[in-house]
Amino acid sequence: MAIYRDEAGEVSLRPMELEDTDLIVAWRNSDGVRKHFIYQAPFTREGHLSWIENMVKPGKVVQMMICLGEEMRPVGSVYLRDIDRQHRKAEYGIFIGEESARGRGVGTAAARLMIRYAFRELGLHRLFLRVYADNARAIRSYEKAGFEREAYLKDDVCIDGKFRDIVLMAVRNPDEG
Repeated sequence: MAIYRDEAGEVSLRPMELEDTDLIVAWRNSDGVRKHFIYQAPFTREGHLSWIENMVKPGKVVQMMICLGEEMRPVGSVYLRDIDRQHRKAEYGIFIGEESARGRGVGTAAARLMIRYAFRELGLHRLFLRVYADNARAIRSYEKAGFEREAYLKDDVCIDGKFRDIVLMAVRNPDEG
């Protein structure tokens, strides 16, 4: 898998490596990241290693690190999960672990790169995602990257005893009409 860079050369995606585990676990357990995930349980090193063994290695998931600058400083991760090769679709996910990288367009650039990878390298037709309906900043970023709102699900998930609404968004491969 090649390294993907945005046009400005500022944001890159590289394959996730085993050595990234501790960083990913720390980011996923931080309040700034965890609060945006539907699954809020504490993230463990063992769980991540199992994820790599059972999901990444068999090709059910592609996970990359989001890196900044020439020094390729990791600031987050992006992934495609539940890759369905028959229907040519997958669920998209992202988190920016480094607070200093948030609100700077890094997530939008990373999404564009992962969309390009999914369509060109994996031959997928559609990517979809789920986002809390009240996460306006994320929704704006996804829209800038090319995702469109497809559905609004009322009271779809229960987090800390409160039901929350979810927006489903998707992007389709423009080369397939």
